[in-house]
Amino acid sequence: MDIFLHYWWLLLILFILFSGLVTVNQGFIGVITMFGKYQRILRPGLNFKVPILEQIYKRVSIQNRSVELEFQAVTVDQANVYFKSMLLYSVQNADEETIKKVAFKFISDKDLMQALIRTVEGSIRAFVATKRQAEILTLRREIVEFVKEQIDHSLEEWGYHLQDLQINDITFDQAIMESMSKVVASNNLKAAAENEGQALLITKTKAAEAEGNAIKISAEAEREAARLRGQGVALFRQEVAKGMTEAAEQMKQANLDTNVILFSMWTEAVKNFAEYGKGNVIFLDGSADGMENTMKQIQALMVKQIGQPAPVK
Repeated sequence: MDIFLHYWWLLLILFILFSGLVTVNQGFIGVITMFGKYQRILRPGLNFKVPILEQIYKRVSIQNRSVELEFQAVTVDQANVYFKSMLLYSVQNADEETIKKVAFKFISDKDLMQALIRTVEGSIRAFVATKRQAEILTLRREIVEFVKEQIDHSLEEWGYHLQDLQINDITFDQAIMESMSKVVASNNLKAAAENEGQALLITKTKAAEAEGNAIKISAEAEREAARLRGQGVALFRQEVAKGMTEAAEQMKQANLDTNVILFSMWTEAVKNFAEYGKGNVIFLDGSADGMENTMKQIQALMVKQIGQPAPVK
C-alpha cells in the first residue's frame, strides 16, 4: 500500500511538472497571466510556466496580416466613389510593452479588425470629401500617404503598424463612368485630329521646300546652260568671222571675187535647212532678186563684222 501511494504521488508530481511545459510556435508570443493579472511573456520554443497558477492568456501573432476592404466615399461634387483595397499590417515589434498593448487593448481580434477597418475607411472618406470626381483617379499615392499619416498614431497606441495600403480599384456610378468614357474618347479624337493636321502641315511644308529647291536647282542649271550656250555662240561667231576674213584675204590675193564666199554661205544655209529641218517650214525667196537682196544683207553683216565691204556684181 505504501509503495502504491509512493508511485501515485510520483506520477502526480510528474504530471504537474509536465503540465508546466509550454511550446510557443515561431511567429507567436505567449502572454502569461496569474489570477487574471499579466505576469510575463513567453518567446517561441519550449517554455515553463507555474502549473495551475499561471495560464496562457493569448498567443499573439507577430506575423504580417492582411484584410481586403470595400467601401464607398463621396467627393466634394457629390459623386459616389467605390474603393477596393488591401490593408497589410502587423504588430509593431516583439517588445514586452508592445505585446501587452496588443493582448489587452481589444477583447478579441474581431474588435481590432472592426476598429482598424473603420479607421481606414474614415480617413479615406475624409480625404475624398475634399476632392473633385475628376481628380480621384490620379490621387492613389496621395490617398495612401494621407491614410498612413492619419492612422499611424492610433495604430501605435494599439501596438500595431500599418505596413502598406494598396488601392486596387476605384470606380464610379455607371452614368459617371459612361460620361468619363465619352470625355476620353472625344479627347482622343481631338488629339488624333491635331496630330493628323500637324502631319499634313509638315508634309506640305516639306513638299513645298522640295519643290522650291528643285525650282532653284533647275533655274541655276538653266542659267548655267544659257551662259554656256552664249559663250558657244560667241566663240562660233568669232571663229566664223576669222574664217571669213582669212578666206577674203586669200581670194583678194588670188584676184578672185569675194562674193563667191557669200554665195557659198547662201547655198550651204539652204542645204543645212533641207538636211536638218525637223518639220519646221521656212520660206526662202529663190528668185534672182531675192537672192540679190539676201546677198546684200549678208554683205552688210560682213561689213559690220569684219569692216571690209565687197562689191556686189
